[in-house]
Amino acid sequence: MLLELGLEYEFHAIGSRTGETKTDEFMLLNPRHKIPVLQHGSFVLTESAAIIQYLSETFTRPELMAVPRNAESRAALNEWCYFIATELDAGSLYVMRRHLGLEHVYGAAPKAVEAARNYFMENAEAMAPRIAKSGRYLVGDQISVADILLMTCLDWAVTDRIPLSNTLHDVSLARGRPAGLPEGP
Repeated sequence: MLLELGLEYEFHAIGSRTGETKTDEFMLLNPRHKIPVLQHGSFVLTESAAIIQYLSETFTRPELMAVPRNAESRAALNEWCYFIATELDAGSLYVMRRHLGLEHVYGAAPKAVEAARNYFMENAEAMAPRIAKSGRYLVGDQISVADILLMTCLDWAVTDRIPLSNTLHDVSLARGRPAGLPEGP
């Protein structure tokens, strides 16, 4: 999001589950010891979706980013953001990340992984026609926080080798990648 907005920033690489998030210095920023964390002056914010929403509203660049100003448009944007964050990411991809790459921490759970994979595909495919109908971007004619969240989830899906239908795959290719996101495998 910082790249999309063309903002200068200082990045500190912090590895999850390395102990870096449990240092006294980090715990002052986020006592839940989770990443990411945004520090903007004295303001500290955690949670990816909240961070990118804050950035889009604080550093509005109408020529670059769709930032709805009326209640109905904000609700349409929030609908996408909440669906992507809860159903696609937390409800499925996060379960897979915990039990595929972090079995030593959370335990192996092949049935949970398979159920999460199916849940992701079911939800993504149910929304594919609506995503395709929306055009190049989910809301309006410019990229929004919802597009960044969706591309992040689609990148994870590709990384986790979740098969995407032709429709969803074509939609993700048509949208392109937000600036700074690495190419998938």
